[in-house]
Amino acid sequence: MSGTAPVPARRLLQLGALPPDLQRRAASRYALEPLWTEAEPAQFLAARRGAFDGAIMMSRHGCPAAVIECLAAAPRPGVVACFGVGYDGIDLAAARRHGVQVSTTPDVLTECVADTALGLMLACARQLVAANRHVQGGAWLQGPFPLATRVSGKRVGIVGLGRIGQAIARRAGGFDMAVRYHGRSARAGLPYEFEGDLAALARWADFLVLACPGGPQTRHLVSASVLDALGPEGYLINIARGSVVDEDALVAAIQAGRIAGAGLDVYANEPHVPAGLLGSDRVVTLPHLAASTRETRHAMEQLVLDNLAAFFATGKVLTPLA
Repeated sequence: MSGTAPVPARRLLQLGALPPDLQRRAASRYALEPLWTEAEPAQFLAARRGAFDGAIMMSRHGCPAAVIECLAAAPRPGVVACFGVGYDGIDLAAARRHGVQVSTTPDVLTECVADTALGLMLACARQLVAANRHVQGGAWLQGPFPLATRVSGKRVGIVGLGRIGQAIARRAGGFDMAVRYHGRSARAGLPYEFEGDLAALARWADFLVLACPGGPQTRHLVSASVLDALGPEGYLINIARGSVVDEDALVAAIQAGRIAGAGLDVYANEPHVPAGLLGSDRVVTLPHLAASTRETRHAMEQLVLDNLAAFFATGKVLTPLA
């Protein structure tokens, strides 16, 4: 009996643990090699140069130059398919140098991340977490909950007006909030005022919302001086990357009452949260869950697989980095 020989499965380096459903679906299509379980990953990569067609990862795993070089040694430079929009841990210079394509999962998580930013604004200013404890712990029987701060009609300064930043701005408009933004440069065609000085934006804003990329260029962008500019009636909201904020300065500002509060979904050394940010009713801490809804998770997983399929079929990913 004759027939066509089966095509060997493409081999992918897996850079860390994946969500269970993505793990199952990727393993059904590709031969996965778990790099993160290797005792000596550098030696492993050196010995297997050119043996892989691509890599699959989450934003938090990181992708160093050694992985890129391993993929680049294949007959066709491979692909790095990343679950998430954060790419600060990927050595993009090495990828460009070696012709390795990188894909992320933009757009499909924009709305849920923007929802979370607004949720953190409400939770901080209206003291919703503390109010819940007030009822759950029986304190309401002893007296009313203290007055909180209004959200509608306030001023929002957004740092990074990309897809997510614009979605936050649209939602803020629904609360009759004034919006200004800061970034590397002004963006044409948008109805929001650009502010080139971050400290000036912080002084103007009631809520300073971080929606910018991580990486060396934005590390500790929000410094002690920016927090001082935000002031004792201002709130910091971070759904970007923990590295954007000087966490020591933030702890000091919270403890001294130099800002009103903070709503945080991301931290510099996840899952470790600085002790000074815990136990305060003026800080709302979430476990990096902004995109963690069933709908968004499924869409992100599908886009990772679609990017891989497109690359192997056409040589181009669907959502390359701009």
